[in-house]
Amino acid sequence: MSATTNTNTNTTANKATDTTADKATDPAASKTPSKTPSKTLSTRTHPDPARPDAGLAFISTWSTGSPERQRATLDAIARAWESRPWPHEGLLSYTVYAGSDGSTVLHHSHWRDEEAHREFSAGARNGRDARNADIDAAVPGIERLGLSRTRLYRSWHAASGGERREPGAIVIVKVPFEGPDADRQRAWVDGVLEALDSDPVEGKGLISAHFHVGTDGREVVNYAEWESEQAHIDALAAAGDGVGSPTPQWRRVRAFPGVAPGGTVARYRFAYGFVPS
Repeated sequence: MSATTNTNTNTTANKATDTTADKATDPAASKTPSKTPSKTLSTRTHPDPARPDAGLAFISTWSTGSPERQRATLDAIARAWESRPWPHEGLLSYTVYAGSDGSTVLHHSHWRDEEAHREFSAGARNGRDARNADIDAAVPGIERLGLSRTRLYRSWHAASGGERREPGAIVIVKVPFEGPDADRQRAWVDGVLEALDSDPVEGKGLISAHFHVGTDGREVVNYAEWESEQAHIDALAAAGDGVGSPTPQWRRVRAFPGVAPGGTVARYRFAYGFVPS
């Protein structure tokens, strides 16, 4: 399959380390006046999973219980965000998606770096509790299923003439590993990209795949962009055991040592996107 690959060097994360050191030695740093909060803007454009200024990506899931509650939750999230200023300059984008199961809601956020998220979390006026209170009041009983804290490692793109294509569906693939091992995470991703590049089957509907490694070393999360939900369903049916042709490269991926049971695959549709003004 014709494709291009790129590696994220995490230069943003390295800069974050330097910034932390500077603040620790500069007593004037904490006295810098805060900036006027940006407005929160709605967008109908999907986020760029490979944006170079993002040092962290958070991916979490909620369960609402029914299609009606799912829709109500998404609308409550939109109201809670649109009615407040942007919470922190280090938050680059926040997007929510509707699960194709009619119950789940996916949250995806890009952060500049670790320092920005720590500063946000420590802030007394970050608005997180107020937003969640509004959402829970509108739809009581939402179940928070967990958060994946990740960094982008590598991305794969189908040949497209250099133009970014808007996906019709997002597929989140979570692959757990037996204990923390950053080298094993990266080796597994490298094997998947080799398999994608060697796959002889064209036109299966996969636009791009963005492989994020969990900061705890125990998980890889693939944020995959597809032309449509049906394209992903058809690709799974054709392959027989996950996406991918029966090539030696894919067989090595499926037999990779250290992958733990319990991986998940879920499809989502874009619902709301938010960015700072």
